[in-house]
Amino acid sequence: MDVLAAIQKRREITAFKELPISETDLGKLTMALYQSPTGNNLPSREFIVVTNKPLLAQLSKTTPYMRWLEQAAIGVVIIGNEELSKYWLQDASIAGGYLWLAATSLGLGAAWGAVYHSEDHNESSQRENYVRDLLNIPAKLRVVAILGLGYPASDPPPKKMYAEDTVFHRNSFGLR
Repeated sequence: MDVLAAIQKRREITAFKELPISETDLGKLTMALYQSPTGNNLPSREFIVVTNKPLLAQLSKTTPYMRWLEQAAIGVVIIGNEELSKYWLQDASIAGGYLWLAATSLGLGAAWGAVYHSEDHNESSQRENYVRDLLNIPAKLRVVAILGLGYPASDPPPKKMYAEDTVFHRNSFGLR
């Protein structure tokens, strides 16, 4: 599947089949993460690949909105290093997007579980510390998100999009 087809097919999948992801496909997914761009080519984001089902069940309690992680074949925790780069959050987010598209291209589904919460410091600290404690992540690193991956339990319908002219401008804001 080419990247444009993956972009069009991508959906948030929160129900997964109980099938493992092959080591070959896992290698492709980790390569997508590794190859994702970063500001100044700095390794400002790191990843923890979680395949242990009891650990995925514990991680699913990070927020009330990540219960689907229990069903995932794997979880990928994306960590940012704000001491290494001022672009840590952008770099981590781009890596998650690359992972999601790579997963879609392999016939997998994915869901994004936000951990870092830019508007609520207390909520972010609670979520990040919960994950840090489970995975032994140093306090200086930020836990950005957890993506759950697996084979979709069902194939969702095509996404219904809003009109393109609501988001595109040409040469200046407001010019269509």
